[in-house]
Amino acid sequence: MQVTPKIAQGAPGIPARWTSSAKSGVGTSLSPAGQIWFTISHGTLNEIYYPRLDSACTRDLGLLVTGPDGYFSEEKRDAAHAIEPFEDGVPAYRLVNTANDGAYRIEKRILADPARAALLQEITFTPLKGSAGDYRIYALLAPHLVNAGMGNTAWIGAHDGKSMLFASGRGSCLALASSLPWRDCSAGYVGFSDGWQQLTHAGKLDPACQRAENGNVALTGEIGFTSARTKAVLALGFGATPDEAAENAFASLKRGFEPAAKSCVQNWRKWQAGLLPLDRRAASGVNSYRTSTAVLATHRSIAAPGATVASLSIPWGFDKGDDDLGGYHLVWPRDLVETAGGFLAAGDAASALQILDYLSSIQQPDGHWPQNAWLDGSAYWPGIQMDECAFPLLLADALHRAGHLPRTRLAAFQPMIERAATYVVRNGPVTGEDRWEEDAGYSPFTLAVEIAALLAAADLLDACGKADAATYLRETADVWNDQVERWTYVTATATCEVAGVDGYYVRIAPPDSAEAGSPKDGFVPIKNRPPGDTDRPAQEIVSPDALALVRFGLRAADDPRIVDTVKVIDAQLRCALPQGPLWYRYNGDGYGEHEDGSPFDGTGQGRPWPLLAGERAHYELAAGRKDKAAGLLDTLERSAGTGGLLPEQVWDGPDMPERELLRGRPSGSAMPRRGLRHAAARREALHRGQDRIAVQDMALQQQDPHAAWGQDVACRAAGSGHGALEHRQLDDRPGQQDRRECFRHPCCRSACRPAQRKHADLHFFLARDRRLGECRLLRHIRRAG
Repeated sequence: MQVTPKIAQGAPGIPARWTSSAKSGVGTSLSPAGQIWFTISHGTLNEIYYPRLDSACTRDLGLLVTGPDGYFSEEKRDAAHAIEPFEDGVPAYRLVNTANDGAYRIEKRILADPARAALLQEITFTPLKGSAGDYRIYALLAPHLVNAGMGNTAWIGAHDGKSMLFASGRGSCLALASSLPWRDCSAGYVGFSDGWQQLTHAGKLDPACQRAENGNVALTGEIGFTSARTKAVLALGFGATPDEAAENAFASLKRGFEPAAKSCVQNWRKWQAGLLPLDRRAASGVNSYRTSTAVLATHRSIAAPGATVASLSIPWGFDKGDDDLGGYHLVWPRDLVETAGGFLAAGDAASALQILDYLSSIQQPDGHWPQNAWLDGSAYWPGIQMDECAFPLLLADALHRAGHLPRTRLAAFQPMIERAATYVVRNGPVTGEDRWEEDAGYSPFTLAVEIAALLAAADLLDACGKADAATYLRETADVWNDQVERWTYVTATATCEVAGVDGYYVRIAPPDSAEAGSPKDGFVPIKNRPPGDTDRPAQEIVSPDALALVRFGLRAADDPRIVDTVKVIDAQLRCALPQGPLWYRYNGDGYGEHEDGSPFDGTGQGRPWPLLAGERAHYELAAGRKDKAAGLLDTLERSAGTGGLLPEQVWDGPDMPERELLRGRPSGSAMPRRGLRHAAARREALHRGQDRIAVQDMALQQQDPHAAWGQDVACRAAGSGHGALEHRQLDDRPGQQDRRECFRHPCCRSACRPAQRKHADLHFFLARDRRLGECRLLRHIRRAG
């Protein structure tokens, strides 16, 4: 029966929102021709990215089921969901969604087509009550082209005489095709005339709704299932034009699901076969190592080789709209270096080298890196974090020491190294933002990265024949290392008395001001807190960040100051959960759900972070407690969600099933964690750590990630009296011998002393910091002159 096409009612639709950030799967084809990345949660496809890893093009694609007597069911809300990969380390998935009322079962296989920009979804519908003829199954697709729900146009059309569902927005298009004929289809505005609204109110689609323009739109089409034909393949194609998108979709359908699946699996098998065999099964049965490596590789860019986004998720996405363009699908230099550490830990040096190349390409002229950026390197947020400006130096050093960056190739990175080291010296040690992107000041974590990076840069410059510059960097690092306690360690506080300790490292000490002359003075503005509840005394705020001083080799694990700090951390930040202990970022943290479980909306209450268990495990390895590290690795794995992905935070309150919040399980923040790297790379490092009993964080124990780079390096405090550093490289390659260099404070060293003017230049920079006061370097200069 012919219908008169009409424009759907309700323009422009309700305000656009993204969807759940708790992903159970992320995937791609690992093919240059297949410019598609996808995510899964609640048994349905969520954000699909095209043509770049930072360009989300859909909200979700799921199924609706109707039946006799007004029956209506939505698989993402009304079914139990199970997911598994095709095989270990291959992020193509089998899903089973079983209706909670026992009416039906939907089985899916999902993958990205390696041959083109298309995603394939094989669907099998099985009635568990009644017969197949009793049900109608609809595909519901919400386009969000590109990185926004508003401003999209959807329509029902045809290509080469075959019906298709189309959408366009911001220069990109999509087309949805089915191997079974489409029956009734409609385009509408979300919340008013979309297919979900039509089916719930009228029990059927209005096929006259053929177009919805410039709004928050949705496409719905009935798949032509019959009693004899219970399997269909949907192909979602993308392109710069509607025709290109349609051609990609139909080409995928024509080739077929099985050939695409074979090609996809082969791509991943080949890549996984080149990695170290560190396979490990978690208690859930998931191969946590191959899950981690697949997650890391899935987040790599094709358009910008070496770039990886932090996470294919948008924190609390179901409550976020078009004003959150980036989500976590942006590049963070810190996370990028940590991901490189994960690749190195797994034996993929080529990927780590690509990351270093990419970092070099987006370095700013003055030597720093943006807080975060799009794939083309353009900054998103305006902040500058000194650890992010230092981390790339540690990556270069790790690659050099491992033999992947020989001197001939190192020369190409010398300008990057010199600019970065210069920036750190000129602008550190104070950071404009800490690793949590919140506060300025003296952070033990940032200090550890800066000092380690300066020593790493010194080694690299030595290799490039820049001995004077290398000495200058070592002396700067030595002076900063000597002041870490002065800047960040407190004694004789109320917290000391309660914990029974002499002192501890604070989370961050404010920059020098008239009100803050030591870590015991001044206040730290706690972000994400309600108005009037923000400023807290700096001496009251503690964080596991202080353990970076051990991971990067600046303090020994049994240093009494570290041991006391661990006691305070555990007293204030340790949370006992069903899977084991996890830790909060710091006391008073506001980045998390509210007490009633409602999503973070600018304020909230911080929840435990699994990645901090990984960092703590590295500390336990450094302390020689392998059994405790092994237990924490188990805790980390038991914190994973469905599919083995690691969340940013877990819920620590009583169960709230109506909000999908269960104690010890992933919260609504983000999964995989904005660094999969923070979590997945840390997990890989611990896999190696369990075998080698080594602290593996990087050159000077590289990173906050957590990778296993520090394989050949141990860097530790040689004594508190001189603030000296012992930088020891242990090289067990054939024909090499251990070598050891001790770099003492300039005033304690007589050999290799640079010109007095260079000492004066260094002090001119350091003297800007009141807290250094009458440092030994200044006294030395005065005695010399």
